[in-house]
Amino acid sequence: MIRSLGIGLGALTIALVFWQGLIWIFGFQKFILPQPHEVVVSLWEFRALIAENALVTVQAVVLGLILGAGLGAATAISLAASPFARTYLRPILVFTQAIPVFALAPILMIWFGFGTAPKIAMALLIIYFPVTSAFFDGLTNTPRGYLDLAQTMQARPFQTLWRVRVPAAIPSLCSGLRLAAVYAPIGAVIADWVGGRAEGLGYLMIYANSRTKIDLMFAALVVLAVLTVLLHAGVDRFCRWLTARYT
Repeated sequence: MIRSLGIGLGALTIALVFWQGLIWIFGFQKFILPQPHEVVVSLWEFRALIAENALVTVQAVVLGLILGAGLGAATAISLAASPFARTYLRPILVFTQAIPVFALAPILMIWFGFGTAPKIAMALLIIYFPVTSAFFDGLTNTPRGYLDLAQTMQARPFQTLWRVRVPAAIPSLCSGLRLAAVYAPIGAVIADWVGGRAEGLGYLMIYANSRTKIDLMFAALVVLAVLTVLLHAGVDRFCRWLTARYT
């Protein structure tokens, strides 16, 4: 824990030094790239506004992550259990990835309105396929020895799936969940940018940019990055528990 904290502080120090160095070398103006201390001042000055909008984004991201992960896991299990689903559903899922998720944002606004729902839907859509794909790969690559042992013990296909293939695929599911934790905030922010209700960190960045408050925009961006890191850390901790318990 202490070692991880030290590495994180070291990486943050390097990033801040690099940031400040760019400003000193190229002489960037405040409206192009504010100095780190100016962003810190904005974080404190607009802390209530940032916290209010951050809460909206966190709610959308967490709900989207839970729903997307659950739907993705269920889809992967269905694909692994059903030849019909693998034959007809999997090509449809692959085809849907040819449609940029960003392009669906205006449609989601029409369908779900301008509240939190389209943000949740965007987060869900972005993380759904990575979770499905990673978990399905794990389910279809169960070690041969495990399957031979299940066959020797005359396990039924349903028992083999739930007691052998699913536990063996937990590490693959966790890989998808870790990616989902990073991708999920993207959906909520995109929904803000497209024209959702005037709330959320994405909206706050657009608001700050329109008023040339670049320091506030960077402050919102920093908060979004911190929330993403914390979400990833939480998911990683959950995945470690899940792997230790079921594998």
